[in-house]
Amino acid sequence: MSNVDSRIRSVQTYLKEHDLSALYISGTDVHLGEYVPERYRTREWITGFTGSAGTVIVTADECHLWVDSRYYIQGELQTAGTSVTLHLQGMDTVLPPFEWVASKSIDTLAVDGTTLSVDDLRNLEKKLTGCSTQVVVVDDVLDPLWEGRPASPFSQIREIPVQIAGKKRKDKIAEMRELMAEKGTDAMVITTLDDIAWVTNLRGRDLPYTPVFYSYLIITSDEVLLFTDSDRFDEVVLKSVSEDLTVLPYESFMEKLSDIAGKSTCVYLGTSQTAVNVYDAVKEKAAVFEEAIQISTYEKAKKNQREIEGFRRAHYLDGIALVRFLSYLDRTEEKLDEITVAQRLEDFRKKSNEYLFPSFAPIAGFGPHGAMEHYSASPESSSVLEGNSLLVLDTGGQYVSGTTDVTRTILFGEATEEMKRDYTLVLKGNIALSKARFPKGTCGYQLDILARQFLWNRGLTYRHGTGHGVGYGLSVHEGPFRISPHAIEVPLEPGHVMSDEPGLYRRDQYGIRIETLVTVFEEGVTEFGPFYSFEVLTLCPYERRLIEPSLLSDEELALLNAYHQWVYDELSRYLDDKETQWLRETTLPIEK
Repeated sequence: MSNVDSRIRSVQTYLKEHDLSALYISGTDVHLGEYVPERYRTREWITGFTGSAGTVIVTADECHLWVDSRYYIQGELQTAGTSVTLHLQGMDTVLPPFEWVASKSIDTLAVDGTTLSVDDLRNLEKKLTGCSTQVVVVDDVLDPLWEGRPASPFSQIREIPVQIAGKKRKDKIAEMRELMAEKGTDAMVITTLDDIAWVTNLRGRDLPYTPVFYSYLIITSDEVLLFTDSDRFDEVVLKSVSEDLTVLPYESFMEKLSDIAGKSTCVYLGTSQTAVNVYDAVKEKAAVFEEAIQISTYEKAKKNQREIEGFRRAHYLDGIALVRFLSYLDRTEEKLDEITVAQRLEDFRKKSNEYLFPSFAPIAGFGPHGAMEHYSASPESSSVLEGNSLLVLDTGGQYVSGTTDVTRTILFGEATEEMKRDYTLVLKGNIALSKARFPKGTCGYQLDILARQFLWNRGLTYRHGTGHGVGYGLSVHEGPFRISPHAIEVPLEPGHVMSDEPGLYRRDQYGIRIETLVTVFEEGVTEFGPFYSFEVLTLCPYERRLIEPSLLSDEELALLNAYHQWVYDELSRYLDDKETQWLRETTLPIEK
C-alpha cells in the first residue's frame, strides 16, 4: 500500500469512528491564505498532488480530487498508482465537487472550522440546500493522523522603514480606529497575514513567495495586540514595535479573543477572511459587525505615493532583468525546457541586490502546455523549447521596493498567420485597457470588455479574469477589486495597482497571454466629476515577431511605438552592448 493510500485509510477509519460520511479538505491554512506552509499542505498529504489549487473529498470508501486545467497533467501523474479518483474540473462530463456531493448519498460532510471561512461555510450550506447532506464543523481532523507533521513556520521578522512604507505604523492604527468608530465597533480582529503585515509595517518569510509571518492582530480602542512569538524579533525591532503594540504568544490568541469579545459591545470581522472557529468564539460573547472584506484590506489596496514610487522602482529593476534575459534567450544555443527557462530568468533577477525572491511559482508553458492558462511544469511534464511554437512565461519578483508580475509570450521558430493574428488581438485588448479613461465610481467589471472586445468580435475569448490587485511587497494576488466579468462592486481608486492580462488559449496548440501592471491615478476633474486613468508600470517589450501591424489602428500603433521607445530610453543605459543592440532592434518603430 502506498503512503497516500495508507493516509486515506487512516482518514476513512476516523470518519467511521466518528460517524461521519465524508471530509472536505480545502488545502488552505488557519489564515486562509493562497500560499501555505508545509504544515498545512493537507491536499498534498492526503493525495500526493502538489498543485496550489484543488478540492479533496474523502468518503468512507473513496478519495476524490478535483483539479482545474492548470493541473490536468500534473494531477494525473501524481495520483497515478493510488486510490485517488481524479476529476478534471471544467470538462463537460465532470460535476463540480459540491454538486457531486449533492448527487451522492452522503449524510454528513465534515469541514474543518479552523481552515474554512465564514462565507465559504455559508456558501457550502447554500449549495447543499435541498439535499440530505448535513454539514458538520469539526476541528483539525488530520492533526492526530499526520505522523511527523511539520511545525508551524518560524522566521525572523523585519521592520519596513517608513521611507519604504510611506506611512508610520501608529498612523495606520489610528486610521483603523477611526474607521472602527464610524462603524460603531470597539474591537477589530484581523487574521489575514498580508493585512497584518501591512498594518504593522512588518515582514517575515513564513510562506513561499509572500513575505508575511504567522500572527493574529486585535485592535481595540485602547490597545493593539499582535499574537506572534517575540523570539522572532531582534532587540531593535522588538523595541520599536513595542512602542505601538503589545506582542503576545501566538498560541494565546483564542483565549485572549474570547476575553476581549466578552468586554466588547461589537466586534468587527471580515467574514470572507475569518475562519469559522474564530467567528464562533466572538459570536459566543459579543455582537458582530460583519462585512465580507476587512477595512484593512480596502486601505491596504490604496497605495500611498511612496508605495507607488516603490512599485516603479521594482518594475524598473525587473525590466532590466527581463530585457537581459530576453536578449540572452534570443542568442543562446543552450537547450532549455520549461523549468530551466524560468530558472534562467530567476538568475537574471538575482543580479540585483534589491531582489528578494519570486512573487509566485513561475508559469512556463510551451506549445500545448501554454494553452492550459496557468499550467505548472513538473520534472515529469517539462517540455523542451524547440520547434515552431509559443512560450507563455508568467513570472514575478519580490524586491525591497515592491512586487512585480509580468507575462510575455515568446515565439520560438517561425510564426503562423494564425499565431500573429491571435497575438495581435490579445495585444489590442491589453492596449485598450491600459489607455482607458473612466469616471470615479467605475468598477473593474465595467472595464473588462475593453480587453475582450477584439477577441469577442471574432468569436474568441478567454475564461480567466483580466486583472487582479497586486500587493506592495506582499501577496501578488490582492483584493478586494478585480477586473473580470463578475460583478464585484468595488470601485477602482487612485493607488490601486493591478494586472492587465488578456489571453487566448487554443487547446492542444498554444496559448497567448500578455500581462502588464498598471496603477490608477486621477487624471483630472470635469463637470461630471473626477476621471481616472492607468499608468503602466511594467517595462518589457512585446514579441515584435508576433505583431501584425495591419490589425492595429493608427492610435494603437502610436501607443505601441511610444511604449517601446519608453522601455528603450529607461533601460538601455544599464545594458551591455549586445543587450542594448537587441533592445534597440526589438523596440524600433513598427509601421504598417
